[in-house]
Amino acid sequence: MELLLLHALPLDGSMWDAQKHLLPGATYAPTLYPLGDTIEDWAAAALGMAKSDRLIVVGCSVGGSCAIEVAALAPERVAALVLIGTKAAHRPDRVLRDSVLQVLREKRLEEAWRTLWAPLFSSSATSQAVDLGRRIAVRQLSRDVARGVKAFHSRPNRQRVLARFPRPVAVVTGADDIAPGMKISRIQADSAPRGLLRIVPNCGHYVPLEQPEALNAILKEVIDLSMSEDSSLRSG
Repeated sequence: MELLLLHALPLDGSMWDAQKHLLPGATYAPTLYPLGDTIEDWAAAALGMAKSDRLIVVGCSVGGSCAIEVAALAPERVAALVLIGTKAAHRPDRVLRDSVLQVLREKRLEEAWRTLWAPLFSSSATSQAVDLGRRIAVRQLSRDVARGVKAFHSRPNRQRVLARFPRPVAVVTGADDIAPGMKISRIQADSAPRGLLRIVPNCGHYVPLEQPEALNAILKEVIDLSMSEDSSLRSG
């Protein structure tokens, strides 16, 4: 069993530092921006990094969209999905995309962080968690984050992938998350045949940074479930 961790905008693979010990030596947390211009490119490249045919794919925000795309590309290799602050449905919004790209063009990344992404943290988040997010964000290149924004806004609608995926899908949302929020997260969990909804109190969009221990407990639950199912299949 391997763990594939896919990051949110405007961060990178280091946002998962508190989760990388869960499957030591069998965890991948790539930075997605260099992997191509689309979610499909990212998913194919991330899938190519993994060696196992049994993957637990975890994604936050745009990383969750990439995780769903991995399941669309190779459903037979995905033992479970964990989707954090993720919306499978998508209707392109060019006005929103262009406004975000304009902020990235006209302002420094630190100011773009304060304007666009820092508000997605819960008001209960610690200053250390918010500052960690800021430090990861401002070391990115603006052109890479812009590539990520374009990939996010051009992603396919993948509602049907969740509805047809036969293995566990843990939908994780911070109780204070506004993107996509509790209502949509609940609908998504209900749409998957084996959907699980996990709500993290006192938490916004960036669960791995805001409540890492709560997320680790959820991931351990999914890992144990997936390994148990694999063991049952082998013994059967």
